[in-house]
Amino acid sequence: MAVLSTPEFWVAIGFLIFLGIVIRPAVRGITGALDGRADRIRISLDEARALYEEAQRLLAEYQRKQREAAREVDDIVAHARAEAERMVKESEAKLAETMARREQLAKDKIAQAELDAVAAVHNAAVDIAIAATRRILADKMDEGQQAALIDQSISDLPNRLHS
Repeated sequence: MAVLSTPEFWVAIGFLIFLGIVIRPAVRGITGALDGRADRIRISLDEARALYEEAQRLLAEYQRKQREAAREVDDIVAHARAEAERMVKESEAKLAETMARREQLAKDKIAQAELDAVAAVHNAAVDIAIAATRRILADKMDEGQQAALIDQSISDLPNRLHS
C-alpha cells in the first residue's frame, strides 16, 4: 500500500477525477453538438430528397405533357393531311365534272353547228334547185302548164305536210 501514500498517486487520482468532471460535460457538449449537426444534416438530406422527388414528379409531369402535345401535333398533322387529300380528291372530281360538262357543251355546240351547216347547205340546195326549176320551167313550159302544175302542187300540199 505504499502506492496509496505517494503524492504522485493522489495527483494522478485527482487528475483522473478532474478529467472525469471536465470530460463528461465536454463529451456531452461535443456529442450534443454532433447530434445537432447530424440532425441538421438529416433535415437537409430530407429537404434535398423532398426537392429531388418534387423535381422528379415535375419532370415526369412535363414529359407526360410533352408526349400529349406531341400526340396532339401528330393528330393535327394527320387530320390536316386527310383534309388535304379529301380536298384534292374533291377538287379532282369537280374538275373532272367541269371538264365533262364543258366537253358535252362543246359537243352540243359542234352538233348544233353541224345541224346549222346541214340546214344552210340544204336551204342553199333547195334555193338553187328552186331557181334551177324556175328557169327550166320558164324555158320549157308555157303559162297553162305552169298554172296546172301550181294547182296540182297546191292540191298535194296537205298530203305532203302530214307525211
